Amino acid sequence: MEYTYKYPRPAVTVDIIIIKNPCEDPEMLLIQRLNPPYKDQWALPGGFVDMDETCEEAAHRELMEETGLDNIILQQFKTYSGVNRDPRGRTISIVYSGIARNDVTPKAGDDAKSTRWFKFSNLPDLAFDHDKIISEFRENH
Repeated sequence: MEYTYKYPRPAVTVDIIIIKNPCEDPEMLLIQRLNPPYKDQWALPGGFVDMDETCEEAAHRELMEETGLDNIILQQFKTYSGVNRDPRGRTISIVYSGIARNDVTPKAGDDAKSTRWFKFSNLPDLAFDHDKIISEFRENH
């Protein structure tokens, strides 16, 4: 039996913070968005959770699709549920973080135009509420 719910529901997304050189001169991996909204702006890798996967599986899938990186241990950082955080509609994002080896080379794919490592001291303006996410991550790590 299929159940329906007459009230609007938010979409669920994942965003992934990937760091390298965490103890020395930390760098963060960002993607340049290929599509609107925020086309050509920098953002955390991430995307929508599919109906047949867990949030953890979505985080690993999105990281692989957008950056080519896999075999990174991810841990849940925080959930963001601001009402207007995405112009496409109501979204709730579960943010994960992980540490990459220094020798990994990301490769843009899927809806990422490019990838780049940025020093924490020189991050660009970011899409969505990713500035807030990174700021809170840095306060807690």
